Amino acid sequence: MVDGLIIRSSSIHAAGCYTTRAIKKGARVVEYDGPRFTKDEADDRYQDRDITYLFSCGTDGMVIDGFGTAMFINHSCDPNCQTEDVDGRIFVMAIRDIAAGSELTYEYNLYDSDDAEQDCYCGAEQCRGTMFSEAEVKKRARKARAAAKAKAS
Repeated sequence: MVDGLIIRSSSIHAAGCYTTRAIKKGARVVEYDGPRFTKDEADDRYQDRDITYLFSCGTDGMVIDGFGTAMFINHSCDPNCQTEDVDGRIFVMAIRDIAAGSELTYEYNLYDSDDAEQDCYCGAEQCRGTMFSEAEVKKRARKARAAAKAKAS
């Protein structure tokens, strides 16, 4: 466990990561860390798994297999944190002041997933309904329109 962070039940999804201390805007909260391998290796390793904690890092197609406190940080469409890639290391950063006892969240901005849907249940007032990035949502909409057009032809 990381000092000042605890894992407990979450209303967003199963377990969540909470802070036991106040965190200032701009502070590094925790590093998303774990074994690293290529996306292809991850696809092979986890092809039959429904749940993974993979995080893309760097510019060379590597992923982190999250195994630690940060893997419990849930997605939210109104997050209090964001991730930052610093030379291939992923840090979770506070994007506003966070009160002690708060659940930590960031936008997952998923992309390149084989899953048809990645529904969001964060409960935020402006919930987008998906954990996919806006770019991925647009890409999937274009693909669906092209498929519908091809089918109609």
